[in-house]
Amino acid sequence: MNRIALCLFFTAAIQMLCRADVTKFATANPSGGGLSSEDRKMLEDSSRFHEVLSTKDLPPAVVALCADDKGKLADPGQNWNATDAVTDPTLPWKRLIWAAAGSDYYVVHYERGGIAHSFHVLVAKLAKDDSKPTVIWRTGSGQLKDYATFLDVLRNGKLDNRFDSGY
Repeated sequence: MNRIALCLFFTAAIQMLCRADVTKFATANPSGGGLSSEDRKMLEDSSRFHEVLSTKDLPPAVVALCADDKGKLADPGQNWNATDAVTDPTLPWKRLIWAAAGSDYYVVHYERGGIAHSFHVLVAKLAKDDSKPTVIWRTGSGQLKDYATFLDVLRNGKLDNRFDSGY
């Protein structure tokens, strides 16, 4: 009986973690500050951004902010450890879905494998003369098809800043 109750509990917990529709607008970055009106205005100007589909087209310092504990981030379509059933321990635990770059801003949408498969968005700023990016914002999300979808959920307040672990 205890095993059945435990299985039901974990089933419910995993479903809550893996929900695709997120409802709380993320207004704060990890340091407690908000997404400034200047940052928001820049992100919403989609004409300034171009899509990036490979980690090779991102600055290594930005990739490092999203990489797993071994410094790896798989490219879209590459093999990675999507679940906790590890088939190859040399594969990354995180994979890029897409990224967008514009001016000094980088928006990176990636997924994390393990017990609970999750999706994340990182917004970072890296000036051309800087070697270290500034994290503007991190948030959990459902899977976002592309930058236009990101903008849609941003404008409609459907990103979740409560999901702040396991970046």
